[in-house]
Amino acid sequence: MRFVLGLAIAASLFGETKTISLKEAVQLALRENPDLILARIDEQKANLAIRIAKDPFRPKVFAGSGLAYSNGFPMSIEGAAPSIVQAKAVSSIFNRSYSFHVAQTIQEARTAAIDTQIKRDSIVLRTAALYLDAARWARTEEAVRGEIDSLRHTDETVQARVKEGRELAIEAKRSALAVAKSLLRLEQIRQERESAEGALAGVLGLSAGERVRSVSSELFVPDIPQSKEASVQQALDNSKELRRLESAMLAKRHEIRQYRSNHLPSVDLVAQYGLFARFNNYEDFFRKFQRNNGQIGISLQLPLFPSAASLAEAAQAEGELSALRTQSAQTRNRISLNTGNAYRQVELSGKSREIARLDLEIARDQVNIFLAQVEEGRATLRQLEEARFQEQEKWILYFDAQYTAEKARLELLHMMGTLQAALQ
Repeated sequence: MRFVLGLAIAASLFGETKTISLKEAVQLALRENPDLILARIDEQKANLAIRIAKDPFRPKVFAGSGLAYSNGFPMSIEGAAPSIVQAKAVSSIFNRSYSFHVAQTIQEARTAAIDTQIKRDSIVLRTAALYLDAARWARTEEAVRGEIDSLRHTDETVQARVKEGRELAIEAKRSALAVAKSLLRLEQIRQERESAEGALAGVLGLSAGERVRSVSSELFVPDIPQSKEASVQQALDNSKELRRLESAMLAKRHEIRQYRSNHLPSVDLVAQYGLFARFNNYEDFFRKFQRNNGQIGISLQLPLFPSAASLAEAAQAEGELSALRTQSAQTRNRISLNTGNAYRQVELSGKSREIARLDLEIARDQVNIFLAQVEEGRATLRQLEEARFQEQEKWILYFDAQYTAEKARLELLHMMGTLQAALQ
């Protein structure tokens, strides 16, 4: 029993490793990411605030009793005559201040929805970047393992030549040192891969200790516009940041109108019902007693002087609106600049990847040349293994260049607002 319990604890500590594709990772993140869940909760709260803001315009009915024994004149109880049963209904009919407050709340809910969309785009970018990072380290680890195999073969050859007296003893030490360095490098790369896979699992909302392994053969090759100007224009057209600022400015305008309309009259619908009793002495002080009593009408309130607080709040909101306009202009300029830079980075990283690919082809051709020369007796196995080592180094450089190019495309598509569509 203890053995089984120990196995269960060990399994929970080491966690589970899942292998998923990039699209599956994005879909899982959009469902389970904790930050996105919190953003959805904030959006729900903003939608519920609309119901709260509309509450004054919804009829409210109250029922109760003002039952009391009267000795002498029937005095009021909390502003109402003594009664067996009381009922009151009230609803706001016309109140411009409340109406603008409702409009402001509705617009703020739309702003919260845009915030959720911005968070979704951010989560998609972060998920894709971590996925590419994990894939890069997995490919690099595989290449370093190939390097170690080549170095070990070289080390065996050097050790044999030292024993035969054909190499100096220091060459054996150099060879062993190269193997040790590669083993240390492999361990560092393995740690980087595990860290990237753990970070990816966290973004996907998985539990601590779980890791997500990428499909190393999967490449991210999305289409991008043919020109920098088209990318910038698309980024401006699709920018959720600009939409959010526009929504916030519209909500602020409603807030200003709310403060400025506080001097306007307000009209409320009022209805009351009361069931009176004879023991409250109504017949002694009034000409006629009536058991069932009711009234319906309106309550009109007209402010005679504008509120100084409302004027100050309106001025304060106007200042905040000006700040939002300035922020919108700054955001537009920043988007244009960053998108242009991102497009140039895509072009440069693509050229760097092509250079790394050509360099890799040369290294692979060199290995083939040494293979042929070894068969002909014109090259040694040591030269062949060194060429294979250089080939693995070129693979690592190519993986790095490929990662940089793919990440640059991710950044550009994120700025253009098309990343999520490209990954679904």
